[in-house]
Amino acid sequence: MDGDFRHEFVREPGNLRHNPALVLNADYRPLSYYPLSLWTWQEAVKAAFLDRVTILAEYDDVVRSPSTEIRIPSVVVLKDYVKPQKKVAFTRFNLFLRDEFCCQYCGARGDLTFDHVVPRARGGITSWENVVAACSKCNLRKGSKPLHQSGLSLMKPPRQPASEQLRNMGRKFPPNHLHESWMDFLYWDAELEE
Repeated sequence: MDGDFRHEFVREPGNLRHNPALVLNADYRPLSYYPLSLWTWQEAVKAAFLDRVTILAEYDDVVRSPSTEIRIPSVVVLKDYVKPQKKVAFTRFNLFLRDEFCCQYCGARGDLTFDHVVPRARGGITSWENVVAACSKCNLRKGSKPLHQSGLSLMKPPRQPASEQLRNMGRKFPPNHLHESWMDFLYWDAELEE
């Protein structure tokens, strides 16, 4: 039964609400901003035990074994640098992130799908340069018509984002939960306002 509980905990994203650890690369930047690089407390404790991370901040809560007591890590930094991917994967999530989770025709948020600017029925391909986030209303309005016949116009032309662009875009969408111990590590590399 314990194995089932552990398996459920690790596989359920909702369980990250229970003392998650912010994971920083060896350069002290988060591995990703959106989704924010978090580990469950079990993963963080295991990585610390295996000497793969340095603990930078801790929760007040502790876990105990018969021979050890450890405070649960809230911020960890990897000892080995993980090179960020240069090429951005073409996924629905990354497409929505590139388009800032808003319809590229009317600017609406929520109820998003994606639309081929040049419809597939007219030879359009599924690529960064031809797919945009669209609300259901605009997507239905456009249908399989070319853009100039639909009465719609794009807010910005679709382009393949660089990994750094997407990482910076993710900073605009903080997760629902930000522990106070994370704040010193999340935005230190952001440009300061004058």
